[in-house]
Amino acid sequence: MPLDPDWLLRYPIPEVSETRTRKDTMLYALSIGLGHDPMDDWQRRFVTEPKLLALPTMAVVLGYPGFWLGRPDTGVDATRLVHGEQSIILHRPLPVEGAVIGRSRVTGLVDRGAGKGALLYSTREVFDGDGNALATLDSTTFLRGDGGFGGAAGPVKQPHPIPDRAPDATLSLGTRPEQALLYRLNGDLNPLHADPAVAAKAGFPRPILHGLCTMGVVGHALVRLCCAGAPERMRRLDLRFSAPVFPGETIVTEVWEEGPGRFAFTALVAERETMVINNGLCEVSP
Repeated sequence: MPLDPDWLLRYPIPEVSETRTRKDTMLYALSIGLGHDPMDDWQRRFVTEPKLLALPTMAVVLGYPGFWLGRPDTGVDATRLVHGEQSIILHRPLPVEGAVIGRSRVTGLVDRGAGKGALLYSTREVFDGDGNALATLDSTTFLRGDGGFGGAAGPVKQPHPIPDRAPDATLSLGTRPEQALLYRLNGDLNPLHADPAVAAKAGFPRPILHGLCTMGVVGHALVRLCCAGAPERMRRLDLRFSAPVFPGETIVTEVWEEGPGRFAFTALVAERETMVINNGLCEVSP
C-alpha cells in the first residue's frame, strides 16, 4: 500500500516532557564510550560527580519521542528505514539535570520513485523547564521501502563538501561489543540494534550500533579535536551517515580546519576501512 504523504506530514508526534537526572547524563556519556579509561581525568568529568558536564551530542536523546516511525499507523515500512542525516544546533550548554520538553514534527517528504525509497525530514526543538531553547535537531530518514507515492522529487539537502587533502587531525576511539545494548537505554529501543533476527531481516549479519551512538562517539572526538576539550564551545554539528558500525569496532574521526571555528569531518571504521560518517560540519565558538 503506497505511503500517504498528507497523513505523514501532519503525523501527531507526541510532545515529550521529562525530568532529567544527573544519572541520565552519566548514562549517556557511558553509552557512547566515555569512562573507557577510568584514569582519564577529562573523561571522568562526564561520568562522575560533583563537577558533572553534559556532552553536546546528548541533545539527541533529550525530549526524544521514541521510535514513532515504527508505529503501524504511520504507514512506513519500519524494517527498511535508515537514519540518513543528523544535525544539532546548540543554543546554550546542555544542563546535567532538570526539566526538558521536546517538540517534534515532520517537515518534508521527498519521493525518489518506486523501488528507490523516500526521504523524510523532521525537526525536534528542545527546551528547558523555563522555556529556554536548548537545541534544534534536524534529521533525514531514508525510507527504503516507501518510494513511488507520487510526491515531489525535491528539494534535497546538499551535503557539506570535504577538502581534497590529508586531514589536519585524527582521533581513534574504540566501541564495546555490548555498546548498542547500553545505548538503547537512552530511549531508542529499535530492535535492529538488539535482536539478531531483526538485524538479519534488514540485511545485516548482526545488530548494528545506533547511528546516533556513532554520532556520539564522533562528537566526543570533535570536542577534543575542535573545542580543546570544552563542550560548551560546540555550536553546531551536521553529518551524513554512510555505513553502519558494528559494536566493538574502532571509529577514526578525521578533521579539516576550514576557518576560525569551522571544521569539516568524516569518520571511518578502522577494521574495515569503511567510511561511516561523511560530509560533516562542526562549528565552535572562540
